[in-house]
Amino acid sequence: MDANTVLALGLGVMPPWRLVGQRLDTSKQPHELHLEVAADRGSLFPCPVCGKPCKAHDFAEFTWRHLNFFQHHCYITAKVPRTDCAEHGVLRITVPWAREGSRFTLLFEQAALMLVREMPVLAAARIIEITDQRLWRIVTHYVGKAVERLDLSKLAAVGLDETAAKRGQNYVTVFIDIDRGDKPVVFVTPGRGKETVARFKAFLTEHGGSPGRIAEVVCDMSGAFIAAIGENFETATVTVDWFHVVQLFTKAVDEVRRAEVKRSKLPKALRWAVLKRADGRLTEAQVTALAELEASDLFTAVAWRIKEKLRWVRQAQSIQAARWRITNFLRHASELLDPDPILDPVRRALATVETQSTRILQRWTSSHSNARLEGLNGLFQAARARARGYRNVTTFATIIYLIAAPLGNLFESI
Repeated sequence: MDANTVLALGLGVMPPWRLVGQRLDTSKQPHELHLEVAADRGSLFPCPVCGKPCKAHDFAEFTWRHLNFFQHHCYITAKVPRTDCAEHGVLRITVPWAREGSRFTLLFEQAALMLVREMPVLAAARIIEITDQRLWRIVTHYVGKAVERLDLSKLAAVGLDETAAKRGQNYVTVFIDIDRGDKPVVFVTPGRGKETVARFKAFLTEHGGSPGRIAEVVCDMSGAFIAAIGENFETATVTVDWFHVVQLFTKAVDEVRRAEVKRSKLPKALRWAVLKRADGRLTEAQVTALAELEASDLFTAVAWRIKEKLRWVRQAQSIQAARWRITNFLRHASELLDPDPILDPVRRALATVETQSTRILQRWTSSHSNARLEGLNGLFQAARARARGYRNVTTFATIIYLIAAPLGNLFESI
């Protein structure tokens, strides 16, 4: 077996194509290995449309970047014909070692995607020595094709939440199949308002799903989300995830603390302590800070006590008990509140719970929650941090799909 045959097997070149030449250019750094591929004279080529064997009309030369040969960059050059089909006319064929329109071989793109799954695109681009813009074009092509193939015909329960795409008011809204055990992301779209739900409905329909089949949607207490769900998924039950109830009051406590620290001296280490559970993982300084807070008459102490009372509600064993506890929680919390405007964030949180109480109570009859989506959001933000941000919302959405969507074999259809 000669060297050309060995290299041809490594490239996956098959008749009528064969390796006819090789040249190592040592004048460049890194060195470049150039492989020339050609078809046998008089060969017939399949029409790109119907596959019928046709004669070549003419040829044009193209070059593709291949996987490195040892430490050398490797390039494949071939004269690619246009077929002259009696039915479909003159068309350029697609070579078996590269997809149409790409200047990289399939093996190169496959290796690139394997790297991108494990590290930021910029780092992967440096390893394979191409620009990150060119690598992004590879990633977006394959991810886009895989997303087009998603089958949502069995989707029945959806969770949705927004996650920050970059600093400032830049978000994407992520939709997941709550019943799916692995890689549950099914749709990612820019923004975080009502229009994102309408876009998901259109996407669902395009991928074999039915809005009428969606039985439950789990989300936060955003008025925009809830209104949009009612408009687009009329038969779906809306469940407000308990995580978002706790988050609502945690944010209110922090707002009260930030306002009060301008008026009064607060215990040291309180900033992070009030954001945690009283029986959670606290440092010694945080335990001391919470003890001082509990013994005080500070407004932050009032807000914190109300937040901690939420656990009593969550421990209810039935929906009837939960309904009774929410009613008593709202009454007791309102009695604790001083009329001072500094406690307005807590008042707004209580009003929100009262308005959304029916949807919050669904938590006791539903087996679904957004806990997995919250965990995924942490994964997405970790990826964003490692990459020091992505170029735009579209590239961030692409990475979310790559990390957490059921894309299957990205090379299933080229």
